[in-house]
Amino acid sequence: MSFFAVLCALLIEQLRPLPRNNWVHDSLIGWVRWTGRNFDAGKEHHAWVVWCITVLTPAALVALVYLLAAHFSLLLALGWNVVVLYLTLGFRHFSHYFTDIRDALERGDELAARRLLAEWRHLDASELPRAELLRHVIEHSLLAAHRHVFGVFFWFIVLSAVGLGPMGAVLYRMAEFATRYWAFKSRTVGVPTNERLMQLSQRLFGLLDHLPARLTAFGFAVVGNFEEAVECWRRYASLWRQPHEGVILAAAAGAVGVRLGGGAAPGLTPDRSKTFEVGVDAQSTEAEGSTPGMAPEFGHLRSVVGLVWRSVVLWMLLLALLSLANLLG
Repeated sequence: MSFFAVLCALLIEQLRPLPRNNWVHDSLIGWVRWTGRNFDAGKEHHAWVVWCITVLTPAALVALVYLLAAHFSLLLALGWNVVVLYLTLGFRHFSHYFTDIRDALERGDELAARRLLAEWRHLDASELPRAELLRHVIEHSLLAAHRHVFGVFFWFIVLSAVGLGPMGAVLYRMAEFATRYWAFKSRTVGVPTNERLMQLSQRLFGLLDHLPARLTAFGFAVVGNFEEAVECWRRYASLWRQPHEGVILAAAAGAVGVRLGGGAAPGLTPDRSKTFEVGVDAQSTEAEGSTPGMAPEFGHLRSVVGLVWRSVVLWMLLLALLSLANLLG
């Protein structure tokens, strides 16, 4: 059932994607705001209360609906899986920005590409040179693919295997969204409503993302240049502040032979790398604080898309084999 649910959700999402500003996103924002406003009193234990209500309550409700549906009909349970996965898993949750930036770069409109990147990631990209612009697009796209596809995929399979249906998909997406929302609120307002809440959410999401991030990196290595991906993973993952992000980006850099990480251009909001020097020479083959490889070029966008889709096919094939073995066994 899990294989067909994921397959159907991906196909429907490609044919009828949710619009950029959709009711699901608006509802999530409203829910996270409501739980923080009503249950956060600033104490340490309140951080746990807010996180549990924000993340675990929707996940538990989804699991309850699945169990009720499965009690009456397996087909009804499958339909519920597809609906939840359609709302939580897929490329179209973020790919419109990637596509628009790629189209702007293809027609030579770097100003529009910088504006779209700033709108997408809420950073100042006005002074980014082309190579740095491409690097940020590649890095953010890879991380978005992991969080919207591979991370959701992993937790859906794990909790579905123990009879909880799409609970894992909602658990992962809610944990990621809440962490991102509270961090964004902290940067915007200046002082978080409850700093313990932001730290707790980051720590718990880090635990949830530990294994999925490494499986995503492994998938990139298998479908890309395996030796280079593993070497970059081993030597350069520590370049990024967030260890899970470093694992994914370092492996992807080696898999396609592109240089990631490194300095940020003047005027750019500090990114996720540990080095913040002026943008490096686009003609150099390697820069301090970067993975080895070619400087990012327009053609690497196509390579990254191919890498991600090949990885999706890899995990879908493995899931199909596991499902077939379960049926035969």
